[in-house]
Amino acid sequence: MRRAALFFVAFALVSGCGSSAAETPTAPPVVHVSPALDSERARTDRGLVVTAQGGTLSQVLVSQGGEPVPGRLDPTRTTWRTDWTLRPGTDYTVTATAVRQGSPAAVAMGRIRTRQAPSTLGLISTVPLPGETVGVGMPIILDFDRAVPDRAAVERALEVTAERPVEGAWRWTSPTRVVYRTRTYWPARQTVTVTAHLAGVRAGTGLYGATDTTFSFAVGRDQRSTVDTKTHQMTVTRDGRPVRHMAISAGMATTYEYTTTSGVHLTMDKGNPVRMISPGREEGDPEYYDLLIDHAVRISDSGEYVHAKDNVWAQGRQNVSHGCVNARPDQAAWFYATSLRGDPVVITGTSRRLEWHNGWGFWQLTWEKWRQESAPAPRQQVPER
Repeated sequence: MRRAALFFVAFALVSGCGSSAAETPTAPPVVHVSPALDSERARTDRGLVVTAQGGTLSQVLVSQGGEPVPGRLDPTRTTWRTDWTLRPGTDYTVTATAVRQGSPAAVAMGRIRTRQAPSTLGLISTVPLPGETVGVGMPIILDFDRAVPDRAAVERALEVTAERPVEGAWRWTSPTRVVYRTRTYWPARQTVTVTAHLAGVRAGTGLYGATDTTFSFAVGRDQRSTVDTKTHQMTVTRDGRPVRHMAISAGMATTYEYTTTSGVHLTMDKGNPVRMISPGREEGDPEYYDLLIDHAVRISDSGEYVHAKDNVWAQGRQNVSHGCVNARPDQAAWFYATSLRGDPVVITGTSRRLEWHNGWGFWQLTWEKWRQESAPAPRQQVPER
């Protein structure tokens, strides 16, 4: 077994002519590494910490598989720690140098190996998709392959960086899902990167993150829509300027399910065509329908879409739909073609309020309420300018 090594490096000063009393060197500094060098079953969840006693750290090099491991010194330069947790079942090499004026430098060199994870936690899906271009209201949704007991530990391992950052927070909507929403909409035309530094995170008793995951997405143009169900009009703006006015017909409101929900919706997906079947009704029942609808953009989980319908007699005059917002076929086709997932669609004028957990109705919660289901805030890094 290769053993850890500690070296003291002394520098001799040779004087010129004349003689002087030799200065007695002070005691060299001491370097401590935690987990201890030569550990074979080191914990992963505490990361790696190097400290200097009686001096300051001049250099710390930690690598894994030949790649440097990110970490940082504290302001006193006496403590260095990894930015994130350590990977299970992995070898790390450490070289740390501490200095003190008037004494030899101390160098600690060695390796550690982390223990294997009894059970692992991983991601099974992410929203947005890697490389996707989305609207300014887009949330970040992470789904895990099992329930997360220690949500705070996992949340602290989640990092969001943006070219034009805005304040944001995670909220757990189920034992396996966490959602990130910004306080205000994303600034348009930028790249956002999400990194789940899960490897080595202790998510529960015997449960550890297995691997890290990183993906990036783009925020596109700022397109927003407003729908007034009382005036039967829809207006689409892009980067603050109106680009399309559309006459619409909304839910007839004869029943709860046929009432369009008011609130801040987000476009979620789209299809051309989409099969729509009346909820809770059998064939032959009053108001039963089973239709293929063109250019349908979904805005909730309760069956609401903005879609095409050739009933121009009602559009702009009367609400006659089964809860969706329908528009003239050519205008609905335009909206379908120009929509990105995460575009806000704000609907007003009905008696039914959009629930925050209906689809991506996350903007229905105030910022204060959104943060109530967050664990301690994760670290976010702002790029240097």
